[in-house]
Amino acid sequence: MTTFDDREKHEETRFKHDQELQFKARNRGNRLFGMWVAEQLGLTGDAATSYAKDVVLIDFEAPGDDDIFAKVKTDLAAKSIAVSDHLLSKHLLDFRRQALAEIKAQ
Repeated sequence: MTTFDDREKHEETRFKHDQELQFKARNRGNRLFGMWVAEQLGLTGDAATSYAKDVVLIDFEAPGDDDIFAKVKTDLAAKSIAVSDHLLSKHLLDFRRQALAEIKAQ
């Protein structure tokens, strides 16, 4: 095997690892965000965990975050809870950053 082949294989492995890390961090961040929204909705215990799982699963429906925001906005509005789009975005990004840091620390 040549040096070029070794580098190529290394880069492919690194890319795959980075993609897996981002996927795990995104899902964990979505779960943390779901738990935060559940708290805003007054959910606790199994109900909060189930809600957070639903937030993680809804993210698989379409690319981007619009599917997540549509769900939580609808759920919050149903309980007459006002949370700005900016605050929702901020929390989601903060939780994803936190999740990435946690995963990297493991």
